[in-house]
Amino acid sequence: MYQLAPNIELLFSEAGDYHDRVRAAAAAGFDAVEMWGPTGVDAPATPKDLPALKAALQETGVQLTAQLAEPRTQFMIPPWDHSEFFRKLDEGVEIARDLDCPRLVVGSGTGFGGWKRQVQLDKLVEIYQKAIAQIDGSGIGLVLEPVNVRVDHPGSLLDRTAEAVYVARGVASPQFGVLYDIYHSAVEGEDMEAELAGAGDLIHYVQLADAPGRGEPGTGELDWTERFRLLRDAGYDGPVGLEYYPTTASEASVAHVVEIARAA
Repeated sequence: MYQLAPNIELLFSEAGDYHDRVRAAAAAGFDAVEMWGPTGVDAPATPKDLPALKAALQETGVQLTAQLAEPRTQFMIPPWDHSEFFRKLDEGVEIARDLDCPRLVVGSGTGFGGWKRQVQLDKLVEIYQKAIAQIDGSGIGLVLEPVNVRVDHPGSLLDRTAEAVYVARGVASPQFGVLYDIYHSAVEGEDMEAELAGAGDLIHYVQLADAPGRGEPGTGELDWTERFRLLRDAGYDGPVGLEYYPTTASEASVAHVVEIARAA
């Protein structure tokens, strides 16, 4: 069975603070969770009590599978000052190591109308080559997430899986891969089988939500038995983050995806 990691920004919020959400996820049978930014500065969420979060993870034995790199950076928008990203990258890596989290999620920011798309993709390659060199030896990986521009992230540069794969191939490091989000890919109208085949072993992390609506599997139109089969056939055996907006209580909302993943 795939290791499923509920996103504790969105799921088990009924339990209260983030450390209590970890305990609630563990009580519901999960051995992994994911989250957004470790300090909450990039989201409307309450800043996290990291010592309490660490204690809950250690107490329950739950693995934190992914956290966002902070701050979210507009890499392509003038004046092209990326110093804060690189400064905070070291801090994020230290937090990840302290929480035993193996990966940071990174993005592209908004595209810049003054440059050709190919130029911007190549700039991303340079930026992330520098980032990987900076964190070399840390044991922490970076996963690049393309996001849909049709509904959730209008203006984002990186909205196609194949272009994230292009950047990852250019970075050319085992520490750098692609986050394949089934929801974002579906909203963009991509063929999941073709995208996974094109990515090969560069898919280092997967997230899911149903489409349309970004709710739990079963609330949209995607065939989840088929989606998990495609993942399995592509050779992906890593964790799957449950990054969706539940339409019912958390424990009830995860039941369907747990059932499907168990059979995958």
